[in-house]
Amino acid sequence: MVLTTLITLTAGLTAGVLSGLLGVGGGIVLVPMMVFVLGVSQHIAQGVSLLVIIPTAASGLWHLHKEKLVDYRTAALLSGGAILGALISANIVQSIPAAELKKIFGVFIIIMGGRMFFAKGRAKVENK
Repeated sequence: MVLTTLITLTAGLTAGVLSGLLGVGGGIVLVPMMVFVLGVSQHIAQGVSLLVIIPTAASGLWHLHKEKLVDYRTAALLSGGAILGALISANIVQSIPAAELKKIFGVFIIIMGGRMFFAKGRAKVENK
């Protein structure tokens, strides 16, 4: 029980650091940690990850907002599509077996990581 609690806290800390440092969702760290280390089902891990995003994102957003590093127009546009997609996928995910869901998650992470690793050039940076 104590070891599980320590692992869970460590996973949360790691997710928080990566979220604030890289702007990634904690799910990249939390979902695999919950599934492979804690033995949580893929479906439950994804649900927990979505819940954890709320305070993590709010904390990171607060600090980036103070530095004027948030593009609210882009965020609003992305949010509309993201909310619709989340509502649709929340119904679909229930019909996908956990083993297949793990594979889909893994392929997504590999593709996105590869695209970022092999991307040419640098993203446009706008400061304050």
